[in-house]
Amino acid sequence: MGILVTELALHNHLSHLPEEALQEFTEWCVLEQAKEAGYKLTLDRGKLDKLPTGDYIFQLVDQFMKVKPDPIRTGLAGAIAGKQADNHALSGTAAIVDFVSLYIRYLMPKEGSEQEKAEAVLTQASQQQFEKLSQIAKKYDVEIYS
Repeated sequence: MGILVTELALHNHLSHLPEEALQEFTEWCVLEQAKEAGYKLTLDRGKLDKLPTGDYIFQLVDQFMKVKPDPIRTGLAGAIAGKQADNHALSGTAAIVDFVSLYIRYLMPKEGSEQEKAEAVLTQASQQQFEKLSQIAKKYDVEIYS
């Protein structure tokens, strides 16, 4: 009955969304979902205010990536997310959003090392991301399916 992570492949949808939708999704990932992974991010709004969407996303991700509560865990999550995002071969803003959503997803299993528990957390994080992206996409008249 579980949902396979591969069915929730966000990268298949990111390039079809307007940048405003990608910005909203990135903000949710960085500000809300990352809290579940133990991140406490205080944004420097002065660096974000009045930036165009693409620059805003880049600056938001830059601020987020500078927070490293556990360098080993974040390094490992970054390496895995980077390799997977490279395989998706997206470009521009969609590539940045793909990487950061994967990175946050791989930060989610913060406790323990039991494979079954980690997979359950990854599946739940993937489902949350897919549901949020679907919700945002509808606001921009884009329908996505798993």
